[in-house]
Formats: sequence, C-alpha cells, structure tokens
Amino acid sequence: MPRISVNVDGTAFTDEVEPRLLLVHYLRDRLGKTGTNIGCDTSNCGACTVVMDGLSVKSCTVLAVQADGSDVTTIEGLADDGRWHPLQKAFHTEHALQCGYCTPGMIMASVGLLADNPDPSDEEVREGLEGNLCRCTGYQNIVKAVRTAAAEMHEGATR
Repeated sequence: MPRISVNVDGTAFTDEVEPRLLLVHYLRDRLGKTGTNIGCDTSNCGACTVVMDGLSVKSCTVLAVQADGSDVTTIEGLADDGRWHPLQKAFHTEHALQCGYCTPGMIMASVGLLADNPDPSDEEVREGLEGNLCRCTGYQNIVKAVRTAAAEMHEGATR
C-alpha cells in the first residue's frame, strides 16, 4: 500500500492508505475529522469541501494518495487558538444556516473564495459558491455572512 505524508490542521500524519481511498474518508475515518461531511460522494453538493494547499477542493473527488505532501485545512482547523475564524463567526451571527449539514463545506469554500477575491459582490459570492448546495436556507444569509466576514477580514488586515 502507498504511504502518504500529509499535514492536516497543522499536524503531520504519515499513513499507509489504499490507492482508492478518498480524502474525505481518510479525514473522517482515519483522522477523526468528522466536521468534513459526506453528502453525495459525486461532487455535486460540496459538503465535503476542505482547503488543500490554499485551494478549496471537494474531498470526495480527491484520492488520499493525491494529497501526499499537501497541507489540508478542515473546518476543525479553521479556528485559531479557540477563536472562531471570521467566516465561522459570520455564519453564526448572520444566521447563515438551518440544519447545518452544508455549513462546514460552505465555510471552507468561502475561505477559498475570499483568498481569490477578498471583497466580492453578492453576485460574485453566489458564483463562487455555486458548487456548494444548501437545501434549507435560500442562500441570502450565506451571501450576507461571506460579505460580513470579508469586511471584517479586510478591516483586520488594514489595522
């Protein structure tokens, strides 16, 4: 079996994995990162989105062996020393969730979106998150949360 080395949420892991093991299953089943949800296993919903080497990816479309040598951030690794990331805080304060199942993937996709576009318009947020589905909210508060977090992150960067 192939051996991989991957840094997940700031911790290095080295494991033998089956070549067909998906990254989502490696994160959840081997590492206990259960905040990364399994939604569809077909890349349609985005519930499993993580950030890998600075890009948001659907972890159900990545084999664990493809993550060898990568830095992966899950929703569990987004908080900094117990302080919520601005996106986590904004999703909470703007009521950008109902059942919460899509929320980790939405937040992680938003991390990638804001890395590429730190001040997106409503339309750019909608376009940037179009690969992530929410069956509950209607998206308006999700868009509002991303814009709120973007403003907070921009304000924090200019201090």
